[in-house]
Amino acid sequence: MTEYGRGPGSEPWHPEDPLYGDDGWGGQQAHVGQQSPYGGQPQHYPQQSQQQYGDWSQHPQGGYDQQQYAYYDEQGQLQYADGHGQQQYDQQYVGHAPQQYHQGTWDATGTHGHVPYAADPGDPYGQQPVAYGSEQPDFYGTEDAYPPPEPPGRRRPEPEPEPVVEEEEEQHPFFTGADDGDADDGDDDSKGRRGGGRGKDAKGGKGAKKRRSGCACMVVCLVFGGGAATVGYFGWHFYQNRFGAAPDYAGSGNSEAVTVQIPKGAGGYEIGRRLKEAGVVKSVDAFVHAQTQNPKGNTIQAGAYTLKKEMSAASCVLLMLDPKSQANVVVTPGERAAAVYVALDKKLGLSAGTSKKVARAEYKNLGLPSYANTNSKIMDPLEGFLYPGTYPAAKGMKPDAILKQMVAAAKEEYANYDLAAEAKKYDLDSPLQVITVASLVQAEGKTHDDFRKMAEVVYNRLKPTNTETNQLLQFDSTFNYLKGTSNIHISESEINSNRDPYNTYTQKGLPPGPIGNPGEDALKAALNPTDDGWMYFVATDGVNNTEFAKTNAEFEKLKEKFNANSGN
Repeated sequence: MTEYGRGPGSEPWHPEDPLYGDDGWGGQQAHVGQQSPYGGQPQHYPQQSQQQYGDWSQHPQGGYDQQQYAYYDEQGQLQYADGHGQQQYDQQYVGHAPQQYHQGTWDATGTHGHVPYAADPGDPYGQQPVAYGSEQPDFYGTEDAYPPPEPPGRRRPEPEPEPVVEEEEEQHPFFTGADDGDADDGDDDSKGRRGGGRGKDAKGGKGAKKRRSGCACMVVCLVFGGGAATVGYFGWHFYQNRFGAAPDYAGSGNSEAVTVQIPKGAGGYEIGRRLKEAGVVKSVDAFVHAQTQNPKGNTIQAGAYTLKKEMSAASCVLLMLDPKSQANVVVTPGERAAAVYVALDKKLGLSAGTSKKVARAEYKNLGLPSYANTNSKIMDPLEGFLYPGTYPAAKGMKPDAILKQMVAAAKEEYANYDLAAEAKKYDLDSPLQVITVASLVQAEGKTHDDFRKMAEVVYNRLKPTNTETNQLLQFDSTFNYLKGTSNIHISESEINSNRDPYNTYTQKGLPPGPIGNPGEDALKAALNPTDDGWMYFVATDGVNNTEFAKTNAEFEKLKEKFNANSGN
């Protein structure tokens, strides 16, 4: 093996040769301690044939400073020159020291110049007229080339290969079980491994992967478990709502009483909702079920009820059907205001006459319509405006508040009709007189058919052409209202001697105001009377059977019938 390559061939030492840079320094091992003539720098050698080495052996083997040597000039011509010492060689090749050759080998202790060689015909690069060290291609300058040779004294141990770390797929911390702190720890740990540190998880991080896998499994189990629990919870409630019994209390309630107000027109669900809000029943469905199971459940009326808390739905329905639980004041159609005041005093636990005094003092603040009290002779300013219905009246409530609700109900009902236009239609002075006619019809009539006939009687007697009664109504109800009584048998002397405006036996036309609080049927009858010519009527049985007549002769026969039935 030669310094330039293995074997006798002419191939130079190629950088890809695995033994490159090892054997060429054998000569130096014999001269330990001497500095490398290359100074640790890589040397470039042109490709040349082995034959050229033989040419050098023909010359004396002494130093270059004592022999003639050949070289190529810049035009590629072979030239010879005598070596006269180291200085002469340096003049030709500045910066390059000659190297001695001993017995077929290069002396590592000497120096040599970079001498150009003749081109090898088999070398594709030998025809290039490039001086050695000038523009010679660099076999070590590419990325894939082996490193250039270095002297043994300057060689460094090859770096240890970096440990191969298995790449892990990036996963969200939610599934790996790591939080932000774990992520930071992982960064620090990776830095420590790059710095050469080793821990128990340095070999691939298998322990950390197992921990992350365990956390991910636990999270997945929790998610699926929570989903199953949620589905079960809502499924159970769905079953209970559709097929299970509604939540309900047991028993007739505790000792705590509560008043619940049920508005007019409220159905079972609305009643149940109010009862649940007050703590009486446990659920709306339980009350609705109990109400439908009771044959009288649908008869529960609007108003106030004094109940107990935490009652079973069935016991609540039973108590609401009991009049004792009803903390209400009921205004019946045709009932006088005086009777309403008495009922309020009893329900509210007030002394007798309290509600009547409040009504007289506060009637202007109770919301009466503008056409009310247009006659100074009216006995009660609220008469005709306490609309029939059921109103809550529990202890602790004030009478003026309840009266105000009644007036509001009447005002709302009357607003459904154009009372001003209806008054003109029947030759009346004001809407108040329409209400007055309705109160008369309500007081004298018994049925809806009676109401319409009774209204025609009133309008016929009020006509100026009435020669039968001369515009006198002659109603016993007006005289009874004046007296505060409800007598059927009234002597003619008593009636004819009284000149009060409410006595229609002695005063023509309508009374100053309503004589009661008419209901819906009476009001509609007053606005839609019959047109049959009725002028008289008599309750022949004294109670419910009312008969009508068109002439005075017919009226006298009805009176005889009445007297016979009453024992007069």
